[in-house]
Amino acid sequence: MKKFVSCVLLVSMMGSLVACSGSENKNFTVSYDGIATGDVSSGVSVHDPSILEVDGTYYIYGSHMTAAKSTDLLNWETIADGYRKTNPVYGQIYDVADDAFNFAGSKDSIIKTDDGGTHVWAPDVIYNKTTKLYYMYYCCSSTFNASNLCFGTSTSPEGPFEWQGSLIYSGFTSKNVESTDVLDYVETDYVKKHYIKGGAYNYEDYPNAIDPTVFYDKDDRMWMVYGSWSGGIYLLEIDPTTGLVIHPKADEANNVDAYFGKKLLGGGHISIEGPYIMYDEATDYYYLFVSYGGLTSNGGYQIRVFRSKTVDGEYVDMNGSYPTKSAMHQNFGLKLSGNYKLPSLDKAYMATGHNSAFIDDDGKMYVVYHTRFNDGTENHSPRVHQMLMNEEGWPCDLPYQTQGETVSDSGYSKDDVVGRYYFINQGTDISNEIANPRIIYLNADGSVEGEEVSGTWTMKDNTYYMHISLSDKDYSGVFCKMKDEAGTDVFTFSAVGGNESVWGVKYE
Repeated sequence: MKKFVSCVLLVSMMGSLVACSGSENKNFTVSYDGIATGDVSSGVSVHDPSILEVDGTYYIYGSHMTAAKSTDLLNWETIADGYRKTNPVYGQIYDVADDAFNFAGSKDSIIKTDDGGTHVWAPDVIYNKTTKLYYMYYCCSSTFNASNLCFGTSTSPEGPFEWQGSLIYSGFTSKNVESTDVLDYVETDYVKKHYIKGGAYNYEDYPNAIDPTVFYDKDDRMWMVYGSWSGGIYLLEIDPTTGLVIHPKADEANNVDAYFGKKLLGGGHISIEGPYIMYDEATDYYYLFVSYGGLTSNGGYQIRVFRSKTVDGEYVDMNGSYPTKSAMHQNFGLKLSGNYKLPSLDKAYMATGHNSAFIDDDGKMYVVYHTRFNDGTENHSPRVHQMLMNEEGWPCDLPYQTQGETVSDSGYSKDDVVGRYYFINQGTDISNEIANPRIIYLNADGSVEGEEVSGTWTMKDNTYYMHISLSDKDYSGVFCKMKDEAGTDVFTFSAVGGNESVWGVKYE
């Protein structure tokens, strides 16, 4: 046990007060004794989950031709799984393999797959308001930069999605570029000068045509954001009458390429992938989610977010910055989730990433992703967490998967808030390190105490907003009552600052 004596000047949103406090015999030992653990399985394995809601049923679509559905965002039922002709969601893709896999994605492609198999990755499904059909956008990929984006249509979210054609190609060379549609939009000399480097595809400056997601902006225009590692994240408009991309006029000064579209982030083959853009009417911001790191359990996979007032950027983080070519990108982007351990989890969550996001009819906002575990395997499972916006319009990821919690719009009492918390800081690193909890106390006088940490906290009357300052770092966030993974009632906070996320969990 340690004795802490602190004298803090606390400036709250309601006024100023001086508080001097002494506390003795507080228990800072992390122990999970008496805390039940919950099952970490959702019942399905869907990698890179992209979500769609239709009449109260939620669908997630993932790589390797997988899909599942749920009515509660917690328990999922598989509706498609694996590379097979009988896959009910992906339709006749193998019947049109000569077209669908002509350029990339199989052993018979112009660019052969590294392992000789079939690759169909990272689908995203959207309901097209113009054609009244469901559109699935996905990619066929052969190597780390040779891919092409495709799309299919269906009258049902459960498919079958009938292949309609290819949209964008990457990984071509001067010898096979004529097998793509690139020369329909740019001249041969431009291709040689920009897209080809050392006789091969210039993957450091131009994208890998993978990880597409399609969305409507606030003016009901359709857009596709895409890209993985390589030259970064790109944006193209979609023609709603055809589902095809609209190639823009080149504008080098504003990073607009006539074929690939507007470059938003990244480049130099740094780890940035799985882009997803969501517009929030309440804040009037577009939020761009991406994943950093390697996708294996020890690869440091994680979710980052940027925001912009306009759909085509610029997208910036909490420090007003974004990663450019070959930047030390761990310093850019608000890190929402990485590797972490919390009470009630019998395993640490690892490589939490490649997310989608949505806002439901009640205005609740959610992030959907897959997680691995520190169990010596690469098994993975989808997760859905509710997010709440802080006062400054940055998303705060609640610590546990959603179980129907609703934040109190009228706020919480000090008795709810004060107490002993399991606390983690997600940091900004990209590594296999796990954010393990330590113990802190939010005291009634506005001070924060812990083993090697101290600071102050405030709450705003009649709201769920909170602020916490620790080690000269300020975080703005939210309080929320919810359930942990075992279904036990807990009181939590989630706050963000300086591109870091901090979480706290309190048991009665």
